[in-house]
Amino acid sequence: MIESLMKSYRNKDPLVAYTMQHSLRQTDVQKRLDEVTLKHRRAGMLGAPEVLQLNANLMQAIGAKKVLDVGVFTGASSLSAALALPADGEVHSLDLCEEYVNIGKPFWEEAGVTNKIHLHIAPAGDTLQKFIQEGRLGTFDFAFIDADKVGYDNYYECCLKLIRPGGIIAFDNTLWDGNVINSEDQSEDTVALRKLNEKLRDDQRINISFLKIGDGLTLCFKK
Repeated sequence: MIESLMKSYRNKDPLVAYTMQHSLRQTDVQKRLDEVTLKHRRAGMLGAPEVLQLNANLMQAIGAKKVLDVGVFTGASSLSAALALPADGEVHSLDLCEEYVNIGKPFWEEAGVTNKIHLHIAPAGDTLQKFIQEGRLGTFDFAFIDADKVGYDNYYECCLKLIRPGGIIAFDNTLWDGNVINSEDQSEDTVALRKLNEKLRDDQRINISFLKIGDGLTLCFKK
């Protein structure tokens, strides 16, 4: 796993610090969950707060009510999404490891959003296929994919079926700490991300914005 130096909490660029100081709006609960997570041995898996805030702003801009959070870790992304959604909103949080998710559950409770978060502990691909088989096609508004990189393409194809036209699929880590342009890096995760980036560039089912924010955020707007 790459410990990205591009996310704001590890980035030493003074301009990044400046942008954070002049834009980041986290609740006290969000700040404390981040603080706890950054002490974790796998802290680098924490979604960059600037990415989660942009996602939340996009959710509100499109009037999202149903969100897929593919890859939960300690729950910062699910918390951010739940706070952004209306009272009857739903965040379907998909992860394999309930041990990590349990770190975030008390913070969800404290923030008063536990009722919005529906946790699915199973391989994400299986859960997404289950949703498809249940006929939930086109019923979700937004998906945030931040899980195993080799699985990204499969999650994308599933989410394309589940997201409504005009909905958004957001991918985290699509710059992979810059390794996507390092030809010497032929590791499985890096190769998978390169292939995905090339696929998304040419995919006419979506409109795309590829942003150098955090560790790379790719936004796919379903046509």
